[in-house]
Amino acid sequence: MLVIPCPHCGPRDEGEFDHGGPVRTLPALDGAASAADWQRALHLPAADPGPMRQLWFHRSGCETWVEVTRDPSTHCISAARPAGAAGGGS
Repeated sequence: MLVIPCPHCGPRDEGEFDHGGPVRTLPALDGAASAADWQRALHLPAADPGPMRQLWFHRSGCETWVEVTRDPSTHCISAARPAGAAGGGS
């Protein structure tokens, strides 16, 4: 069982959340990005080993998106904050 520390509701079982996938950096919406740039950003996210930033929607709680930094190999969560909060980095 994964316990996700919701910044609004406190620690909650992962069954209360919907997984939204990894946080991704998308091309700018200025028309300069090619179709290949969008293909890479949307369908080929980086799969670097170690901690990754993920989005989780707390559907059975505060109904907000939470950004979690989690190591998929150990399931260890090192940080959680409201999605879009300052300090996310890429």
